[in-house]
Amino acid sequence: MEIVTKRFLLRDFVELDRLPFLNYQADPRSQKFYESKQASPKNSARLFETFCTWACEQPRLNYQLAIVQRREPYALVGCCGLRGRGFDAGEMELGIELAPDYWGRYAYAIEVGSALLDFGFRELKLDVISGSTVSANVRIARLAKWSGAEVVTIRPGSKWMSERGWSEVNWRITKAQWNSRITV
Repeated sequence: MEIVTKRFLLRDFVELDRLPFLNYQADPRSQKFYESKQASPKNSARLFETFCTWACEQPRLNYQLAIVQRREPYALVGCCGLRGRGFDAGEMELGIELAPDYWGRYAYAIEVGSALLDFGFRELKLDVISGSTVSANVRIARLAKWSGAEVVTIRPGSKWMSERGWSEVNWRITKAQWNSRITV
């Protein structure tokens, strides 16, 4: 599975991605928006295995892809995905995670997000793509706004979020909203 953008190759994870993935996951900056039990080496290793397993599933319900630079196919920039498990047919959840060293750099998340939205609406024939994040994650809020997504709910979220004064923000974008965004 591969999606090619101007600068990136979004592809299934390979074994050479394991160490760079675990390393950026261990960076304290990466752990900021996660519950403490999610921000552990053991959980990161489990996630990597899960992503590799998803790549082999038939039919495929989840696409969690490595983001690598095209000029360096094993230089891991982060991961991204569209996940359908637990959603109604025609809807998937989008997620993008850049390694902290790539945060705020040259619209990386916009390029990756745009490619995922195109893939979801054009290739997977989705009607809706949704997502959720903590209210303090302003980078994701800016990306959702850029894409034309709308906030559908803001709720207290789990205990660890509330303890930090954060809420859970859920957003969504329809195929029609995305199509009108890209034709403007």
